[in-house]
Amino acid sequence: MDNSQRILDQPLPIPTSQPKKKRTPILSFFSKVSWKLRFQNQEPLKNAFFTLAERARDPNAKKRHLAMRGLGAMACEAPDQVRKYKKMMLDLLVYGLYDPVSLEVIYESVKALTIILGKIQGKCLGSFFIDITLQTRTLLDDDNDGVRYSAFVLFGQLAAFAGKKWKNFFTNQVKQTQDSLLTHLQDRNPHVAKACKTTFQACSPYLRLKKDRTFQGEEDQRNSKLCWQLSHYHPELLQFFYANKIL
Repeated sequence: MDNSQRILDQPLPIPTSQPKKKRTPILSFFSKVSWKLRFQNQEPLKNAFFTLAERARDPNAKKRHLAMRGLGAMACEAPDQVRKYKKMMLDLLVYGLYDPVSLEVIYESVKALTIILGKIQGKCLGSFFIDITLQTRTLLDDDNDGVRYSAFVLFGQLAAFAGKKWKNFFTNQVKQTQDSLLTHLQDRNPHVAKACKTTFQACSPYLRLKKDRTFQGEEDQRNSKLCWQLSHYHPELLQFFYANKIL
């Protein structure tokens, strides 16, 4: 996960139209927040969190973007705050995940969610699981390499945290995402392709066909087993079979 974290920490490679003069006060504020996260006690951390929460819904897209980045930093530096304000943080990040105008806000929200889900191991996500899954699916085919990469990482995490409660829902989502998973095994960006391969393996149990003694013959069962084995050991071969309608 070290390589994944390094890539996730890289800035989103998309241009910004906001002039530097307008960005400086905002960046200065969030630099102060970052400093507090590292060196101050719990009370300033609490204040910093509520400040970030306010900025996360600000009409200014740049402030929302930096607020999401700040929440991600807080998740890394102050895991106790994540546990204490988990539901509020998830609500803010899901809100950012659906940002209507800023891809940067969405990107930082995905990265922060990846961190937070890792910290809480997917526990007590509740209905947030549905919201996160539905929006993450739409980002797997995004034109931006950074967004696609972080979306695949997050989707792979969701596969591990679906549990019994969301198993049927997530199985349906994975089946609808199968084409994207197979396509991006050969993604133009090698980091995205690697993340897709890992996610494909994590999702492979949800792609298994159910054994129905009445309607499923022995040949279908063999194909199901073969697909599962290929998804683990030779996903590129499975993609070839799928593309050529061999399986």
